[in-house]
Amino acid sequence: MSQAEGHAEAEIFIPKGALRAAFALVAFALLAASVGRLTGMGTVRTDHVAAVQSVALRFEDRADGGISVVAPDSGKVVGVVEVGGDGFLRTVLRSMAFDRRRHAIGSGPAFTINRWSDGHLTLDDPATGRRIDLAPYGVDNMRRFTGLMAMGEQR
Repeated sequence: MSQAEGHAEAEIFIPKGALRAAFALVAFALLAASVGRLTGMGTVRTDHVAAVQSVALRFEDRADGGISVVAPDSGKVVGVVEVGGDGFLRTVLRSMAFDRRRHAIGSGPAFTINRWSDGHLTLDDPATGRRIDLAPYGVDNMRRFTGLMAMGEQR
């Protein structure tokens, strides 16, 4: 057996043009990230200047499948999300409740709905630190949370 037959050496050939292109892509990505970080150009910011309205509410499941909206200070039910109604609101609340279960937090602490000076509306969970910006989901979906804020203020 000859030496060539015993060792199968594979030559890997990478064209120089492909290596240059890969290097250029990595350099461009690093440059773009640096420019974005230093100048803010091309970045998305979610900093809200100041909360102009803030309402704390608790949400409790009802036996009929609805959700009770509860004023945390008095324990009074200020509204109800009916069964089968308002899918977006129910989905957001279920998502927040799931996050609390992951962190072993019960339904006791109140959520906060905030209206910011730039017009955004957020649902905040002070217990987990999670914030959902509701503006990207459209005016109709924000309107329901605005309605919850009104319920909370009429206590």
